Amino acid sequence: MSTPNSASQEYLRNAVLTATPEQLQLMLYDGAVRFATRGLEALRARDREAAFEALDRAQKIVLELDGGIRREVNPTIADQMRALYHFVYRRLIDGNIHQDTVAVEEALRILRHMRETWVLLLEKLQRERSGLSSAGRDASDPPAASAPFVAEA
Repeated sequence: MSTPNSASQEYLRNAVLTATPEQLQLMLYDGAVRFATRGLEALRARDREAAFEALDRAQKIVLELDGGIRREVNPTIADQMRALYHFVYRRLIDGNIHQDTVAVEEALRILRHMRETWVLLLEKLQRERSGLSSAGRDASDPPAASAPFVAEA
């Protein structure tokens, strides 16, 4: 018999293994926002250990997002995205080291915006794919400009 924790771990494992690269990117944004939020709440509660743990996890996710950029698709946009990720990463570190809630709030504001933008992109891609499949193409064929910032699975 499985415990609730192992069942949720198995569910998460299956979700990650079956997700598209675009969905994995969204999961990373969700995780970065979730852990940065926990870190901010812990900072406000003066729980330094919990703040460190949560902000450290958010930092690692931001590094993963940065590492997944495919510069060969569009170097200009990729460089701009990397600069944003580096800024967010530095603000999370500043928040962690200096117990600076303003720094974490800045990082969170950007991460939330990036997540919202990603969701809009996914919705647009889905509409385009639906339009392509109704025009006789296979819906699983990605449009030419799909997900330029997602690491290949």
